[in-house]
Amino acid sequence: MLGAIEAGGTKFVCAAGNGPDDLAAIRVLTTSPDATIAEVIRHFKRHPVEAVGIGSFGPIDRGRGRITSTPKPGWQNYDIVSRIRAALGVPAGFDTDVNAAALAEARWGAGRGLTDFVYITVGTGIGGGAVVNGAILHGAAHAEMGHMRIPHDRGRDPFPGSCPYHGDCLEGLASGPAVAARWGAAGESVAADHRAWDLEGHYLALAVANLACTLAPQRIIFGGGVMRQLRLLALIRDEVPELLNGYVRVPELVPAQLGDQAGVLGALILAEQARSPFTGSSDSSG
Repeated sequence: MLGAIEAGGTKFVCAAGNGPDDLAAIRVLTTSPDATIAEVIRHFKRHPVEAVGIGSFGPIDRGRGRITSTPKPGWQNYDIVSRIRAALGVPAGFDTDVNAAALAEARWGAGRGLTDFVYITVGTGIGGGAVVNGAILHGAAHAEMGHMRIPHDRGRDPFPGSCPYHGDCLEGLASGPAVAARWGAAGESVAADHRAWDLEGHYLALAVANLACTLAPQRIIFGGGVMRQLRLLALIRDEVPELLNGYVRVPELVPAQLGDQAGVLGALILAEQARSPFTGSSDSSG
């Protein structure tokens, strides 16, 4: 059995299994690092695994196994991999939660059969993972697509943005908290015909245009709670061709297939890679 941890800002999902058909999961509220990780360790002590994968909120330092400059209080520079690895005595794979989700969509979801695609989640934050030539793109660190700078017409949208680091980056303008702060209501309470969604679609279309020009993906896959507004994907699809204006190919724009399971299933793949490091590991076990 392999272990999977989706480390989120509000909850940790801990699971054991080998794939979607046999995954057994529990949820642990994200509180202080010590209390949260103690619960995670207790769970896997009761359900031993051969390796564990961790898909975490970020930013992270994959090489050192740390969560780094997160705005979440108490979690800055937290050495999550060493703590879990030492307690369980098994190899540990580590990556961002969105990269993990991209791995899962590649194997079981909307990325199957593709060599190059981008997975974007739009929810409490905005994150993106790119698969390039069949592998996750890391570079010097990891992608932070949610913090790309996009045009902000303050006449149309005077909202200053909600990102504590950049103000009106993509996440600051289009994440779930940004929608709630701008309109005074969470996205699920905003009517489908409200102009909030035209603005949301515009910002996400700008992001797609940037990604199409920089990565040339075959497909862009959208997940996350904000994308549950069914009108939103159609708005993005309508605007992207106009933004690209025939210069480059418009990627397919599709919904994710794995829903809330994508992150934890991707963490299971990270565990598999850590157990067999020569197959292309994200191992941080040293």
